Amino acid sequence: MKSIKAPFYIALVLVFICMHSHAQQQDGKWITIFNGKDLTGWSPKFTGEAYGVNYRNTFQVNEGKLIASYGNYTHFDNNFGHLFYKEKLSAYRLKLQYRFVGDAVPGAPSWAFKNSGIKYHAPHPSELPVDQQLLVAVEAQILGGDGKTDRFTGNVCTAGTHVEMDDRLITQHCTNSNYPAIDDSSWVHMEIEVHGSNQIIHKINGQVVMAYSKPQYDDTDEFARALMEKGHPRIISEGYIALQAEGHPVEFKDIQLLKLSE
Repeated sequence: MKSIKAPFYIALVLVFICMHSHAQQQDGKWITIFNGKDLTGWSPKFTGEAYGVNYRNTFQVNEGKLIASYGNYTHFDNNFGHLFYKEKLSAYRLKLQYRFVGDAVPGAPSWAFKNSGIKYHAPHPSELPVDQQLLVAVEAQILGGDGKTDRFTGNVCTAGTHVEMDDRLITQHCTNSNYPAIDDSSWVHMEIEVHGSNQIIHKINGQVVMAYSKPQYDDTDEFARALMEKGHPRIISEGYIALQAEGHPVEFKDIQLLKLSE
């Protein structure tokens, strides 16, 4: 996965953006959307499996944590998974804590090392082809460090999609933030703030690390074309959120949602 680093001007521009968005958030309140006991409100979709099948019990709940676990695997055969929240959303803030634990499952691609993410504005999982590997949606990428190389977290990655930054269409797969990925297994706070297609902001540990706009389908991608042929507009302003399972054990907790009135 190739990536570039986001320009530093983003941090300067966001001072006004954050003040403006704060004024729009007063009508809502934070709600907990993961109950810490089971997967109520969440449904899985795995490559090669029907919607609703929790392949090898990958997504689990343990001691108040939502876990992508590979204890029942001997080998990873492109069994990419996504856990979808039940509600279609457009304008909201989503926050959670994450951490990577253990080792990647044998057979996982090298890029999946300490790699997960939050997909948003995704199509409903019932619309996905059974064999689709990379969910066509924009991703707020979560990475962990390896203690050796420069890795960053809170990045934006685009599968079958593009975004715009500073009125430029960004077509490479991933654009890095400037926030170093955490090497150890300490909990990291992540938040995404989504204003339809107008503005998307990523925060790590309370710090704004990424901003962009106009998520849109890439018409060179066969799955994106299929969605547009079904009537999905090119510019994506709503959809579903999903947590990723890509081959490395990851844990989530304190998953909360604040709907925004826009």
